[in-house]
Amino acid sequence: MPLRRLLLGALLCLALAPVLSFAAGPEAVTVTDVAGRTVAVRAPVQRAILGEGRQLYLAALLDRENPLQRVVAWQDDLIKADPDTYAQYLARFPAIADLPTVGGVGQGQFSVEQAVALSPDLLVLGIDARTAVEDSSLEQTLAALDIPIVYVDFRFQPMENTAASVRLLGRLFGRDERAEEFLAFREAQIRRVTDVIEEQSPRRPTVFVERIGGYTTDCCLSFGDGNIGRLVDLAGGHNIGSDLLPATFGQINPEQVLASDPEIVLVTSARWEAYVPGGNWIGVGPGADMEDARRRLELYLEKPAYTGIAAQRDRRFHALWHQFYNSPFQVIALQRLATWFHPELFADLDPDATFRELHERFLPVAYEPGYFVSLR
Repeated sequence: MPLRRLLLGALLCLALAPVLSFAAGPEAVTVTDVAGRTVAVRAPVQRAILGEGRQLYLAALLDRENPLQRVVAWQDDLIKADPDTYAQYLARFPAIADLPTVGGVGQGQFSVEQAVALSPDLLVLGIDARTAVEDSSLEQTLAALDIPIVYVDFRFQPMENTAASVRLLGRLFGRDERAEEFLAFREAQIRRVTDVIEEQSPRRPTVFVERIGGYTTDCCLSFGDGNIGRLVDLAGGHNIGSDLLPATFGQINPEQVLASDPEIVLVTSARWEAYVPGGNWIGVGPGADMEDARRRLELYLEKPAYTGIAAQRDRRFHALWHQFYNSPFQVIALQRLATWFHPELFADLDPDATFRELHERFLPVAYEPGYFVSLR
């Protein structure tokens, strides 16, 4: 649709939409998002569209009593990619079932007319949507309608951008103190691993990370020096993907995996029935069936890319909840990796206890174990 027609249609929707009054409430503040953009937003935000449903993880940290109180729409990826977490929040907040869904910006499915009809005062997007936004002139279109965009990032460089993303939404939601409290907890939990690795300088086992195990039959998707790949290194392992991939995400051919002879194979997976019915995914996540998850992980031993490698001989295969890669909770994955790589150094570290404390202090739903499974 031509930009002129799109803008005219959006302006018509705006004229018909409920009028928001900011006279006695929000005031314009200027913030810098993780893309380095300076953005003026009326804060505290009252009506936000979450460009990804999994941004609920962050909204829940900031608005524990009611994570939906300032969310007027979201994308449906949480429902499909993390159905167990969605079920937890649905039981606690039944109104979530009625939350309107928006199309993905990166997929070219986002409707300006729908967005304007919701009278939002903020659109929150992941940094990976920026190219699509710029190519479609969406930012200029929404700016003309007084709907600012801010970018957060838990996916591409989460160790660098998580704190900035939490502080950004904390500022815009009027939850600065809450954001800082969580970040102090996060930093302390990170140091429980990194301080030990720095002090002890243990030998680093070689690790191959199979990304989105069971989501596709392609081999061998992995992480470079970013995201879970960076966590492997921080936890005292050596991520093979960091040597072979130039970016955060990429694909390694099976021959390279065999030649690298990894001592540990780490599979990121989840219950992806909505995407791959009956697939070989490993359904780790809150309340997962551990017997079934272990049985599914056992099947990965027989994949051709792992034939004869050290990890296969020693049965050092582990599976991790994939959504750690796109949430503020990466520290839990970091702690679990440390206990798998160096059990003697981290005998007293309990990632389940850490995640339970995080839930009890910051989240509105109870902790249910099931996020990790191992053959050893």
